[in-house]
Amino acid sequence: MVDLESEVPPLPPRYRFRDLLLGDQGWQNDDRVQVEFYMNENTFKERLKLFFIKNQRSSLRIRLFNFSLKLLSCLLYIIRVLLENPSQGNEWSHIFWVNRSLPLWGLQVSVALISLFETILLGYLSYKGNIWEQILRIPFILEIINAVPFIISIFWPSLRNLFVPVFLNCWLAKHALENMINDLHRAIQRTQSAMFNQVLILISTLLCLIFTCICGIQHLERIGKKLNLFDSLYFCIVTFSTVGFGDVTPETWSSKLFVVAMICVALVVLPIQFEQLAYLWMERQKSGGNYSRHRAQTEKHVVLCVSSLKIDLLMDFLNEFYAHPRLQDYYVVILCPTEMDVQVRRVLQIPMWSQRVIYLQGSALKDQDLLRAKMDDAEACFILSSRCEVDRTSSDHQTILRAWAVKDFAPNCPLYVQILKPENKFHIKFADHVVCEEEFKYAMLALNCICPATSTLITLLVHTSRGQEGQQSPEQWQKMYGRCSGNEVYHIVLEESTFFAEYEGKSFTYASFHAHKKFGVCLIGVRREDNKNILLNPGPRYIMNATDICFYINITKEENSAFKNQDQQRKSNVSRSFYHGPSRLPVHSIIASMGTVAIDLQDTSCRSTSGPTLSLPSEGSKEIRRPSIAPVLEVADTSSIQTCDLLSDQSEDETMPDEEISSNLEYAKGYPPYSPYIGSSPTFCHLLHEKVPFCCLRLDKSCQHNYYEDAKAYGFKNKLIIVAAETAGNGLYNFIVPLRAYYRPKKELNPIVLLLDNPPDMHFLDAICWFPMVYYMVGSIDNLDDLLRCGVTFAANMVVVDKESTMSAEEDYMADAKTIVNVQTLFRLFSSLSIITELTHPANMRFMQFRAKDCYSLALSKLEKKERERGSNLAFMFRLPFAAGRVFSISMLDTLLYQSFVKDYMISITRLLLGLDTIPGSGFLCSMKITEDDLWIRTYARLYQKLCSSTGDVPIGIYRTESQKLAASESQISISVEEWEDTKEQGHHRSNHRNSTSSDQSDHPLLRRKSMQWARRLSRKGPKHTGKTAEKITQQRLNLYRRSERQELAELVKNRMKHLGLSTVGYDEMNDHQSTLSYILINPSPDTRIELNDVVYLIRPDPLAYLPNSEPSRKNSICNATGQDTREETQL
Repeated sequence: MVDLESEVPPLPPRYRFRDLLLGDQGWQNDDRVQVEFYMNENTFKERLKLFFIKNQRSSLRIRLFNFSLKLLSCLLYIIRVLLENPSQGNEWSHIFWVNRSLPLWGLQVSVALISLFETILLGYLSYKGNIWEQILRIPFILEIINAVPFIISIFWPSLRNLFVPVFLNCWLAKHALENMINDLHRAIQRTQSAMFNQVLILISTLLCLIFTCICGIQHLERIGKKLNLFDSLYFCIVTFSTVGFGDVTPETWSSKLFVVAMICVALVVLPIQFEQLAYLWMERQKSGGNYSRHRAQTEKHVVLCVSSLKIDLLMDFLNEFYAHPRLQDYYVVILCPTEMDVQVRRVLQIPMWSQRVIYLQGSALKDQDLLRAKMDDAEACFILSSRCEVDRTSSDHQTILRAWAVKDFAPNCPLYVQILKPENKFHIKFADHVVCEEEFKYAMLALNCICPATSTLITLLVHTSRGQEGQQSPEQWQKMYGRCSGNEVYHIVLEESTFFAEYEGKSFTYASFHAHKKFGVCLIGVRREDNKNILLNPGPRYIMNATDICFYINITKEENSAFKNQDQQRKSNVSRSFYHGPSRLPVHSIIASMGTVAIDLQDTSCRSTSGPTLSLPSEGSKEIRRPSIAPVLEVADTSSIQTCDLLSDQSEDETMPDEEISSNLEYAKGYPPYSPYIGSSPTFCHLLHEKVPFCCLRLDKSCQHNYYEDAKAYGFKNKLIIVAAETAGNGLYNFIVPLRAYYRPKKELNPIVLLLDNPPDMHFLDAICWFPMVYYMVGSIDNLDDLLRCGVTFAANMVVVDKESTMSAEEDYMADAKTIVNVQTLFRLFSSLSIITELTHPANMRFMQFRAKDCYSLALSKLEKKERERGSNLAFMFRLPFAAGRVFSISMLDTLLYQSFVKDYMISITRLLLGLDTIPGSGFLCSMKITEDDLWIRTYARLYQKLCSSTGDVPIGIYRTESQKLAASESQISISVEEWEDTKEQGHHRSNHRNSTSSDQSDHPLLRRKSMQWARRLSRKGPKHTGKTAEKITQQRLNLYRRSERQELAELVKNRMKHLGLSTVGYDEMNDHQSTLSYILINPSPDTRIELNDVVYLIRPDPLAYLPNSEPSRKNSICNATGQDTREETQL
């Protein structure tokens, strides 16, 4: 034990108690040296300098004391003048000598001593080696003039009554005031306002001039009129204001000379001050000033951060933001680094916006500018990307930095961020709401190919409108379309709702159908109280709870609705019905209350026909009573619901030929193994068992695996979907995924061809090589040969994506010029092709499918202008390409981000509708087409009931196509070569249906008649030929001019196809679908008649929700489960 203790080493000296008491003796023998830093600041001069100059707070106190001394000296001078009795006489001694009492002299001497001592001390502390620089300063000279005579009078008593111009201390007070304001800003750590300082300097300069002039005139007139201070003040004000009454004038030459000198000084000093003030005012107008802290704490405001502010962006934001009633008291602070342009300045001067919008020029990366905008007190911050830049990645990087800067400065401020590229989205996952432009754009364009006009449907849903557009139009379709466009998505808690409270404990489809039948609202989704995920149409097995949040589509939210009983509502409907056409479609008020749909609204003109898709009653029962529909059950019955197991193809395989069975075995269902960017939502898709080699993805190049060099050689069963884009960005991945989603039937998958200007990257090819029937081709829509090789002649849809390289146009609206002209060429060459175009500016939609002599398009242009004058946010909605879903601008989706400030669920619902997000149990958007066999259903309410009772689908709208006889355009009549013929043609163009002209049957006689007239005139004017030669020439010319422009274009296309070795079979040269108009009816009234070829938008329940223990795997093909694929035309 002793050995163990002896082995323990002793503690170091610094740990022993004895050494702690006696000190470490070893430290004395240490060679280390203690160094003290900043010894230069320990000198007496440096300490004085620290107290008088460097330290902000002590320096502020010193300058405040100095300022008080100067004011006191001026006050003592005024007291001396007031106490002095003016003496008689005009001797010059009155100028140099005054009457000064002893106490007053003592005070002035004390002030002079303190002031002179302070001035000498500050001059010593600020001395930098040049003593003349200190002595010749104007403040030092004035201090010597005002202080030294009083100090001399201490030692020389006879000089106590010597006149000293103490009133000049006002200029020293002005100098002290300027320094004091600077120290004040330094002390309180706030940014100095140049405008405030300049105004302060101007006012103090003017006061000093007036005070100096008053005191000088009063003193010099001691040998003249003996003016008092008030008369001197009156004279100075009259003189400086250039009025000059002349009742008070100086008499002595000295006072006159002094006035001249003061006027000269004023003419030099004041204009300089005013010029600087005006310059600062103009600069402040450009920069926008500050948003005061008091306003930020007492008012509500949001901040809009943009890199460049355009008038379209500003008006879209303001119109959408202030469309909500509860946001009327909010203020909008715009933070932009660029100067306000003329158009924005003109708009912000309108009284409606000038009281609400505050423009600040500054950067979101500077804390000073964020402080000016009071970002920490803002209700929200909107950060928008500049999509007009060529390099969109650089624009995203700027947006990311702005978002980081705002989050760092104001962590509690909600962020609403717009990003362009999907690969940059994960950098701003912390933001409360994010809209990725390319994600939404490509998903919307993809759904446009299978659900027509999805882009128009989503655009109308995310715009705030009252549904008053087009109500004064004579066109019935415009009234219905405009009225239904006012439908939006709202939310309410079930137990607090009049619409849905009675459906507690009942199935979702039961609540959706009966709420639509009774109130005219469309219930599309719910969210549990304890769950953040929104479920769109969770299906008939979902039971409604009292605490569920219901999402529904209606003209207005329930809180703004009034309810009537059934009798009053029927009378109101009769009085408000203004349409008396064959289909009898009244436009109802906001809330519609209908009777039993299955036995209501009989119409003998609509007879039911048998068909395989409608479960129609037998022939005998059809003659006795109207076909009935099964009721929607309160609680789901498994046997009554036609569940669609999309994970199996057994029944499909049984009815297919052997070669189709072998082709189907190549497909599997699973999750894509590779995503091109971080943050993409996994979607269950149709995939290949093995990825396709990259060489086989090239459509126009043969390889060792296949020898096909054009789309026709592949022999596709379905028509193509062609996407024309500049580059294969990561966002293009979102175009492919919705078209290959697991709920799309295999036999209806369309081949996808990517027509790219630039070759795609390898990582993009690695992402798409797992999808079936996806190809790419390097080419451009400018080249007709590239279009023909990629299969444009047998394509179902052609999607033209706006190119980034066109963003560099000098004129903003010219960015779409190339795209518009290329699409117009496609429109002329392939008139039967459905072209879906993306534009940068919505205003350019009027140039899509442009026809110069189309009277109907001109009438729509006038309607658009009238709607814009009425203040509509959707004035462009009546343009035929937009209404039909053939044109789309991503800027129209900016309102989605703005609307999320009031409806925080809108981005989630839109992503679910577009298929960007997939939540277990949530439905998806699809469509069905009404055929002749479906017309027995008659009304939209019966269709609603049939869908809810059979498949559990919830319809949300109708895409309707009507025939229209358009005016004969220049493409149909191409022989109008003389003006007199044009006048006759105009007389022939008369409107017999929607401002259009006669039918196509009259075109051929018109052509023949005009051709003969032209031939006769030519034979009279030209040289005469005899016999068969003249007849031959005439016949050749007639044949030449009889060819229409359409025939010439068709011949051009066929010649190019023959040159490329392509077959011309299937090229429909004269099929023209331009004589129809299409539009959308969102949530139409229950008694709306369904018509032939109507496309009904459906939210279909998730098929996987009905399969217990079915966790899909992306590696295994699930082809042996039971069930069957659903068809796009829903099996009713």
